[in-house]
Amino acid sequence: MVVGPEQFGMPDKRRMPTTTLPNWRCFVNEDMPEFELFSEAQWRAMAAPERDEYDEARVDYHSELIIVETPAIREILHQGRLLTLVNRREISARRGLIVSGPWATGKSTAIKQLGRAHELRVRRRYPDHDRIPVVYVSAPPNGSPRKLATRFAHFLGLPLKSRHNEMDIADAVCEILTEARCDLVLVDEIHNIQMGTSSGKDMSDHLKYFAEHIPATFVYAGINVEREGLFTGVRGKQIAARCVMQHTANFPYGSEWRSMIATMEHALRLHRHDPGSLARQAKYLHNRTGGSISSLSHLIRAAAISAIADGSEQITRRLLHTITVDHSTQSDSPRPSRETEDDIGDAA
Repeated sequence: MVVGPEQFGMPDKRRMPTTTLPNWRCFVNEDMPEFELFSEAQWRAMAAPERDEYDEARVDYHSELIIVETPAIREILHQGRLLTLVNRREISARRGLIVSGPWATGKSTAIKQLGRAHELRVRRRYPDHDRIPVVYVSAPPNGSPRKLATRFAHFLGLPLKSRHNEMDIADAVCEILTEARCDLVLVDEIHNIQMGTSSGKDMSDHLKYFAEHIPATFVYAGINVEREGLFTGVRGKQIAARCVMQHTANFPYGSEWRSMIATMEHALRLHRHDPGSLARQAKYLHNRTGGSISSLSHLIRAAAISAIADGSEQITRRLLHTITVDHSTQSDSPRPSRETEDDIGDAA
């Protein structure tokens, strides 16, 4: 969506969780956000009510901003695409993909982008077919086979009754997804399956049942799954033997980090921001965020919205100091003591 001088009033566009089919399709259908700034003369000539609407539209734009395609996302997109092709004619023992890494390193973003790209590709290839090419669910905490099956049923909008056991639900899900030509199943929060517990083993067996009865490629994402015991025991070894592993991590300070900041800065829509000033603070931003893409995105988006709210219309070092990042990053990389605007150009 492009928002410009002729149109900048935006309706309530809260993004709902992608754990139901309608919400998933909304996510797939959304275009990347775009916004065209008014000229300086037009901006200054605005009446107060008109400027309020304009600023609200810019706040909406910056609250989403853009998804930076990191090397990890590119590799996950490649591996996921490759596996769907390899598995296309496979009858059993399909290969899956596991995305593992620390929290807030882009795992969920990566598998959702994989799912979105795949669904758009399927729509282009079969424009007149009513398919469900992708399913997105998350493994339930303290889960059970019935809870897991219910997640799939909830995505599809299947009505459930108390008398339905996990196999009733699972069989209905498998039948619908097979008929709907589903070929990619995304399972997030896979670290919730604890192989050291009886419920975790049961849930793993049930997930294996889905993988064997739905002719699709399964992609899993979770926090440090190797350390969380997903591969322990006979069941864990079977998962390890059937899956390709991809890792996400925080970024070291280097050219890729600077490139991501430049990409985000280019997407800013502020009237007085000095182009390149954010990129020149790449080292500072790395110190503030510990190289976390999630923390970096929050810091820049929050600073941009603050710059609109306070009328400064630019992101400076002083403004960045006022933005608190997530507790984990804040604890690992404490905010530096008071610094002045003279430091803005340091440590590019």
